[in-house]
Amino acid sequence: MKHLISGLGFAMAFASFSAASPLKVYILAGQSNMEGHAKLSSFDHIGMDPKTVPILEEMRGESGEPVELEDVWISYRTGKEEDQPGVGKLTAGFGARRVSTENDGKIGPEFTFGIYTRKLVKEPILIIKTAWGGKSINTDFRPPSAGPYQFNKKQLDTFKKQGKDIAEMKADRNSKVGRYFQMMMEHVRSVLADPGKVHPAYNAKDGYELSGFVWFQGWNDMVDRGTYPDRGNKGGYDQYSEVMAHFIRDVRRELKSPKLPFVIGVMGAGGPTDLYGPRQQRYKDIHQYFRDSMAAPASLPEFKGNVTAVLTEKYWDSELDAVDKKRGEIRSKEKELKEKGLSKKEIANQLRSIEARLFTARDRELLKGITNADYHYKGSAKIMAQIGKAFAEALEGSKK
Repeated sequence: MKHLISGLGFAMAFASFSAASPLKVYILAGQSNMEGHAKLSSFDHIGMDPKTVPILEEMRGESGEPVELEDVWISYRTGKEEDQPGVGKLTAGFGARRVSTENDGKIGPEFTFGIYTRKLVKEPILIIKTAWGGKSINTDFRPPSAGPYQFNKKQLDTFKKQGKDIAEMKADRNSKVGRYFQMMMEHVRSVLADPGKVHPAYNAKDGYELSGFVWFQGWNDMVDRGTYPDRGNKGGYDQYSEVMAHFIRDVRRELKSPKLPFVIGVMGAGGPTDLYGPRQQRYKDIHQYFRDSMAAPASLPEFKGNVTAVLTEKYWDSELDAVDKKRGEIRSKEKELKEKGLSKKEIANQLRSIEARLFTARDRELLKGITNADYHYKGSAKIMAQIGKAFAEALEGSKK
């Protein structure tokens, strides 16, 4: 792996950092898309678009391997509650992990976030990342000032019809409320108690500076028709906006940083809703209403100038989406042929013929850029790299 600062230069850089240079600390938090499901095998696809070639050049060294940043370190908590955090110099591999300390070969936004933040600040950088898939802000990440989770009338009526014990349902929900908010804050406080355990350039005399917080979450709230019974109507996700505002306030209060710059990564899987095709129309409004609710806190007067909403839909790849839809056609045809009772050989022959007709040589290369589902931005390193870069630029841009 390429070392961006090495040998004598590395030592001199750290020496200069220690001269009245507080450690810059950034916190990244959220659910599965903050974890990141873009496999390293999708990196080559970034180079297929002239617009993103420069990003790939930043991500890879001369040998073609992912760069390793000597002066950007990360402490990453994910996986099971009892797992120890993964710690090291920032490089590719700090994406989704089944075990915090084990590299599963994926990236989230943290990789290019660190790369581009490094270009924007002179001080050494520490990234504290906490992310767990399948978690909501209405329950799991619910901040203290939002109060307890309250079942709405429709939920309670449904429980009664199902013959469920409402007291038991409330107790079960309350046992989960805010658990991941607390785990997130526990990890942040643990790292900040002694940053030198993570970053070798930390100098207690110069201290550290809380420089920004990035939140990238949303899917589990968007699909929760119980908590948001009117989600198909404008204003149906207002509760998300309210809880998100409490989240920002509580994070700032607990970290004693009342103006901590904050970025909200607005869900954008599927791309801009005004470009949705016929099959996507049934949930177009739901997606847009949810995105609007995610972005809404950035417009509150109290957050003016220090909370920014980044629309990740801008980085959706329409060309990748088109070839993925072709692959979907083939899968549908395969299912149809199986239902007709054709032999494996007959099915294989027909599918080869369809593939030859549908896929160009470029299409076959594009398929390498897809390593996961749509809700994980197709596991595309190209999409995730642009998102991480956008987070970095938005955060630093808000300070000007």
